[in-house]
Amino acid sequence: MKKAFIAGILSLSIVFSLASAGYADEKKPSGASDSELAPSARSAILLDADTGTIIYEKNSHDKLPPASITKIMTMLLTMEAIEDGRLKMTDKVRTSDRAASMGGSQIFLEPGEEMTVDDMLKGIAMASGNDASVAMAEKLAGSEEEFVKMMNERAAELGMKNTHFANCNGLPVENHYSTAHDIALMSRELLKHEQITKYTGAYQDYLRKETPKPFWLVNTNKLVRFYPGADGLKTGYTSEAKFCLSATATRDGLRTVAVVLGAPDTKNRNNEISRMFDYGFAQYSKHAIYKKGEMLGSIQISKGTVPQMQLQAEENYSVLVKKGGKTADLRHEVTIPKSIKAPVTAGQVVGKLSVYQGDLLVKEFDLKAPAEVKKAGWWKLFKRTTGKLFHVD
Repeated sequence: MKKAFIAGILSLSIVFSLASAGYADEKKPSGASDSELAPSARSAILLDADTGTIIYEKNSHDKLPPASITKIMTMLLTMEAIEDGRLKMTDKVRTSDRAASMGGSQIFLEPGEEMTVDDMLKGIAMASGNDASVAMAEKLAGSEEEFVKMMNERAAELGMKNTHFANCNGLPVENHYSTAHDIALMSRELLKHEQITKYTGAYQDYLRKETPKPFWLVNTNKLVRFYPGADGLKTGYTSEAKFCLSATATRDGLRTVAVVLGAPDTKNRNNEISRMFDYGFAQYSKHAIYKKGEMLGSIQISKGTVPQMQLQAEENYSVLVKKGGKTADLRHEVTIPKSIKAPVTAGQVVGKLSVYQGDLLVKEFDLKAPAEVKKAGWWKLFKRTTGKLFHVD
């Protein structure tokens, strides 16, 4: 084992004995039966948003129509375009004849009408605007058809194995389906964009406020008003899909995502989401391993433009633990190579953070390069080498 370390892998093992609750198994901890939390729903899931640990599930991989929950992916691609600099909140979005013709839930956009991305997001998140969704799709991809291709490509990247999108708003159409599990995955991804809850968590707002035709927005997700800590995400309804909701709430540092598909009415849908939230917050808590920005270690860069790379926690790393469980010893290890060869790409996986309970691996995080490191030219390498040779303390 020592030879293996000397050969190139440096394992920085930091072991903590934690007199805390037992770890919640990533797949599904015991305690809640498939029927007691969401008895009327066709499918349901509850998970920890940070770690992805599933707390409860019922038929979570069944392929079902997601209705307007589809718009979570539309919002995700919009937020990613903003983060990448391809779009700004102040950019104007023009409404095409096709976008204006969408039926169902809408913000009554007129052909040729322009709204900012900020206002379009309000219309999608709060009023479930089918017209606003198509307008945003056309802004980002040129057409809804091209945007749908982007949706399916992103779904595949997120591991949404039982999902296929055929439009950007969830209106009834063939070959358009998802699962509670997949919806939870894209909901977690959307929540990485913290600004989104400004839209999904608002109960009421206005569009066209300073015009002769102001439009009052009231969030279709009433839990953001009536459930403490709820701040999203998206409702859905069609006669085929019935009543659906992907919701999120936070309490004492724990953020959960709950999804219900196929509930018979809004009362049952909201009650079962609330019941799942209550169960999760009562039974589980989050234990931090590293906080965002904390130092994890450093790696020497062979022949790079910089000689070494500092690794910091790019997010809050934590595990879910069950309250009142048996006392368990948790330990974690940061495993990174002593040296890697340039070039290194930003986001390249360069190590692992592993969390153990005894000898059992309970959670593993990829550690990624924070920035690109290009291969250095021969002159830079020559100066670096000679500098070391003639350096005097």
